[in-house]
Formats: sequence, C-alpha cells, structure tokens
Amino acid sequence: MRTQSIDTNPKIEEILILNLRKKTISKRLSLLLSLSSLTMRLAKRALLRTNPKMTKQELDLLFVKVHYDKELYDRVNQYYQKSGYEKK
Repeated sequence: MRTQSIDTNPKIEEILILNLRKKTISKRLSLLLSLSSLTMRLAKRALLRTNPKMTKQELDLLFVKVHYDKELYDRVNQYYQKSGYEKK
C-alpha cells in the first residue's frame, strides 16, 4: 500500500487504515462528520482570534470567503442583506 501521510510511520498508518476499514459505515460517517465539525470550529476560532472586533456576520462571511469561492460568498452576503440578518 502506498503511504498517504509523510509524517506517519507506514506501519502505524497501515494499522490505522485497517482499523478504519473494520468500522461500520455509520461509524465511519460519524467520524467524518465529527472531524469536519472540529475542523470548521477550529478555522472559525482562528478567524475570531485574528479579527476579534468583527461581528458574527462578518466572521461568517470571512469564513465563506476564505474556504469557499466568491460566488458563494456573494450569495451568502446577499442573503444576509435581504434577510436583515442581525449583526451580533
């Protein structure tokens, strides 16, 4: 098997992958969702730390701008403006 991670010992990586393959689909999906959620929370926390004076709306928009494309950013921004999203 080709190594997927340059900073993990190949034998350890093989064990990790085998353990992951043994899990049920629902357990793997749960792990995926948990890791995705954690990643988003950490990214948002980093944005807040570097921009402590921004409102929640501004931080949400910045998150979209940094992690997605301009088209989605523009759509979310338009939604906020049309819906009268409350700045907190």
